[in-house]
Amino acid sequence: MPKLSIGDVVRLKKQHPCGSFEWEVTRVGMDVRIKCLGCAHQVLLPRAKFEKSIKFFVHQAEPNQE
Repeated sequence: MPKLSIGDVVRLKKQHPCGSFEWEVTRVGMDVRIKCLGCAHQVLLPRAKFEKSIKFFVHQAEPNQE
């Protein structure tokens, strides 16, 4: 499993009721907050449940280069 970071876009196994499969990660920790890219609905999930539901990474955010 690649490292999660804010701004990553992931495709989940199950479709959201709005029809979208893609979600953007907006918070990372013990819980992960994701935002639907179809309707902007936000969900807070336990990290273990979220990692099981990921199908693949669509786009990974650029690492912060300092």
